[in-house]
Amino acid sequence: MSIEPGSYALGPEDGTLSVRTGRSGAAAKAGHNLLIEVGAWSATVEVDVDPAQTRMQLSADARSLRVREGTGGIQKLGDDDKDGIAQTIDEEVLKGTEIQFRSSAVDANPDDGRLTVRGELQLAGKTKPISFELGVLDGRLTGSAVVKQSEWGMKLYSALFGTLKVADEVRVEIDAGLSTA
Repeated sequence: MSIEPGSYALGPEDGTLSVRTGRSGAAAKAGHNLLIEVGAWSATVEVDVDPAQTRMQLSADARSLRVREGTGGIQKLGDDDKDGIAQTIDEEVLKGTEIQFRSSAVDANPDDGRLTVRGELQLAGKTKPISFELGVLDGRLTGSAVVKQSEWGMKLYSALFGTLKVADEVRVEIDAGLSTA
C-alpha cells in the first residue's frame, strides 16, 4: 500500500465525490447522461501497517446532490432542468435518507498498489455489501464503484411513458487528496 500509516480526512475541500448515470429505453437518445456531484460528504481512512487492519468510512448528505453536467440528449440541460433533477433525486429516489459506507476489509495489491475495499453501504434505507477498488498516487485517492439502484430498492426515474429511463447501474467516483486528520 502506498499510503503511510496514519489517519486521513477526505472531503469536498480537496476532492470530489460524484455519480455518473446513463440512460436506457426506446427513447434513450432524448435523455442525458448525468454527472452529479455530492456537495456535502466526509470520509476517514485509518491506515495501519497491516493493510488488513486499515479501515475506511464515508458519510454523504443525500440532499446535497447537484447535477453538474448532462451530455447527450435532444436539448441542452438548463439550470431549471438541473434543479428539477436534484429535486426528483431528493424527493423520489433517495428521499433524504442517510448514505454511509464502512469498510470491513481492505486488501492491498503489492503489484499495482491498488486497494480492494469491501464493506457495507447504507443507501435508500437499506444496507448491503459492496466492494470496489481504489488507487493511491501522489497523495490522492481515486476509484469508483458500480451501484445497481434496484438492489437498494430505489425507484428508477423514467419519463415519456417509461420509454426513457435512468440506467439501473450508476458509477460512484471519488478523487480526493489525503490530508492528515
